[in-house]
Amino acid sequence: MYLKLLLIQILPILAASFIWPEVPLDKKVNPSKNPNILFILADDLGWADVGYHGSDIITPTIDRLARSGKILSQHYVMPTCTPTRVSLMTGKYPSRYGVLAPAYGEVIDLGDPTLASLLAENGYYTAIAGKWHMGSPPYTPLKYGFQSSYGYFDGQIDPYTHEYKTETDLTERRSWHRNDAYLDESGSHVTDLLTAEAIRIIEEEREEPFFLYVAHHVPHSPLSEPEEYHDLYKEDVLMHPSRRLFAAAVSHLDESIGQIIDALERTGQRDNTLIVFISDNGAQQSWQSETEYEGRYAGDPHLVLGNNYPLRGWKGSLYEGGIRVPGFVNWPGHLEPGIVDHPIHISDWLPTLNKLAGVENEKIPGLDGRNVWPQISADQTPENPKSMYWKIRNTQAVREGDWKLLLHGNDDVELYNLKEDFREAHNRKDQNPEKVEELMKMMQDFQANDRDIAQ
Repeated sequence: MYLKLLLIQILPILAASFIWPEVPLDKKVNPSKNPNILFILADDLGWADVGYHGSDIITPTIDRLARSGKILSQHYVMPTCTPTRVSLMTGKYPSRYGVLAPAYGEVIDLGDPTLASLLAENGYYTAIAGKWHMGSPPYTPLKYGFQSSYGYFDGQIDPYTHEYKTETDLTERRSWHRNDAYLDESGSHVTDLLTAEAIRIIEEEREEPFFLYVAHHVPHSPLSEPEEYHDLYKEDVLMHPSRRLFAAAVSHLDESIGQIIDALERTGQRDNTLIVFISDNGAQQSWQSETEYEGRYAGDPHLVLGNNYPLRGWKGSLYEGGIRVPGFVNWPGHLEPGIVDHPIHISDWLPTLNKLAGVENEKIPGLDGRNVWPQISADQTPENPKSMYWKIRNTQAVREGDWKLLLHGNDDVELYNLKEDFREAHNRKDQNPEKVEELMKMMQDFQANDRDIAQ
């Protein structure tokens, strides 16, 4: 049922032909045998916020990349910012570090291997442009394997002042930085600055391949966009005013990605660059604050932001709408267009990208992720499908095969068969007590490797 719905949405797009515009080259292709890796992480982008999922938002670049690559129909993340990022960087479930929600201070243990440090050790130039949110100063990107950093330390910022929403014991309003040193660079939109930085990294002459992690601000609140992006939706009288704010931010993101792809084309690196695009969690339903950002956004429309339809739930939830997100992989000449309809978890990217780069995953202790390149590149069905585990404050979940169990508190259990009921409308716990017992035991086994105290 789920795959049928997905095909109805995607097949018209897959059927359309597409060729990237020819752009004059101004330098030679990187001679390294290893591919460049461009990992783009959107912030709070929901399932129905991209055109190839039938969205009302205009995303031509994202749609072209998706339909000419591998669409990930069951890509899972954590339901909030820091946990997803920790899982990406470590290949582990964030609860292994006691991280159950957005966190500050020391989040990842200093000295632990990360995706950036492992790739750097294997000859990659590693750069982050955008949101860090895996530690407060001094626990910053250059301490965890990045050789270049630019963007902001915290979980959210004003798009133009680049300041954090408030000041706390672990954070201050200043957040913008270059190479981990605070930088004052207000006035320009965060999306434009991150785009320019990504292009700068791409255009630099170097012998080694690059790992470029572009962690965008949008469409995370607060939202403030140039008029040209609002103009795309001014005739849509049915779109809620706050949804227009959100849509403008997504279209700005889409144009940013187009500029980055153009830079790859222009420098002759497009065919040797693996592109991964994912959202960090499901969309947020609404946002409003009278005090954050000194009250500048208190009067903005806010009732309708993202859209996770037809999935249930929002950001912060372990229902599918909070953790199943749009995603795709694109690599010309290496990946044929298609749909990967196997569950993939954000923790899988470290071992997967390591394998492509020649890193020995067997030497990395405690990995929860696994190499999923065979599923992506050849659509292989895994012999032993991976079980998945989520833990946040007050709720835990596991998935094995088509079955997913949620535990709220200590005794409120929900059981769903996602193949038959991907919208999670029918709790099957009473009809399947043995499955409940089996998955509860699996959850306990996962918990055994968690830290007891959340940071």
